[in-house]
Amino acid sequence: MTDKQVKAMTADIETPVFETTAFTTPKPLSEAKVAIVTSASLHHPDDHDFAPADTGFRVLSSARRDYVLGHWSPNFDTTGFAVDINTVFPIDRLDELAQQGVIGQVSDVHLSYAGNQFELSAIRMDSGPAGAKLLLDNDIDVV
Repeated sequence: MTDKQVKAMTADIETPVFETTAFTTPKPLSEAKVAIVTSASLHHPDDHDFAPADTGFRVLSSARRDYVLGHWSPNFDTTGFAVDINTVFPIDRLDELAQQGVIGQVSDVHLSYAGNQFELSAIRMDSGPAGAKLLLDNDIDVV
């Protein structure tokens, strides 16, 4: 389906209008604690690998750089990861931004999910909110 077809199909769908919109003023990025949420199935060697239909997440540590790519699909091209981990987990770029003062700090805690899921309801209803809670509990401002 093309973009034009999608636009034509959805052009007459009513969208809700809210009288008030909840809004939270974020802190400046230069003061923010930033974490990464990746769908590249990364984990540490001593963590459980991702199995097909695994909708959980793994906690990744900034202090450790021993990330393992656990993507189980034979169609997933691992070349980018092999050449530069920052293609799927831009931790070095975040460190640079923190050193430059663009962001306040890089979180010690990051999350990894297996992005190759056929059914997303468990992530939407369970592991997604659990991951968000973990990030909030660690005072993460931006992902």
